[in-house]
Amino acid sequence: MNPLRILPFLLLSVLLTGCEQNVTATKTDSPAPAFTLERLDGPAVHFPEQYRGQVVAIRFWADWCPYCHAEMQALEPVYRQYRDQGLAILAVNVLQPLETVRPFVQGLDISYEVLLDPQGAVTRDYRVMGLPMTFIVDRQGVIRARIVGESTPEVFERAIVTLL
Repeated sequence: MNPLRILPFLLLSVLLTGCEQNVTATKTDSPAPAFTLERLDGPAVHFPEQYRGQVVAIRFWADWCPYCHAEMQALEPVYRQYRDQGLAILAVNVLQPLETVRPFVQGLDISYEVLLDPQGAVTRDYRVMGLPMTFIVDRQGVIRARIVGESTPEVFERAIVTLL
C-alpha cells in the first residue's frame, strides 16, 4: 500500500485524539453534544436548538474518505422520503477548507445540510475516530444509534424509521 494513501487517516487520528478520557458523549442513550457550525451555504447551524422535534442524523465525512462519496449519495433518497416526517441530515465535514468541500459536494447532488468543522472541535466532542461515522439523534436530542463506517440505505433507514 502506498504510504501517502494512509496519511489522511493518520492525520485524522492524531488531530482528533485528545487527552480527555470521558467518552460518554458518543454513547447511545446520552444527550447529543450541542454545537454551532457554519453551513456550506447559508447561516450557521445551532444544534440542537434548531432541530428540536426532529430526528437528526449527524454524519462525519471528508473527501478523502473512500466510502463517503457513495454513501452520501445513497442516503439522499432516504432523506427525501422521510424529511417531511421530521428527518434532518447534518453532513459534518471534518478538517477541510471550504475550497475543498464545495466542489466535492457540488458533484453529489444532495439536498441535506453540509456543515464545516474546520478545526475538528465538534468531531472531537463526538469522539469520531474514523470516517464515515453517523450518530442518530431522536426528537428529544438523545443519541439512539451510532453507525461506524459506511452505511447502506437499508441500515440507515432501519436506524431512523422507529424514531420518526
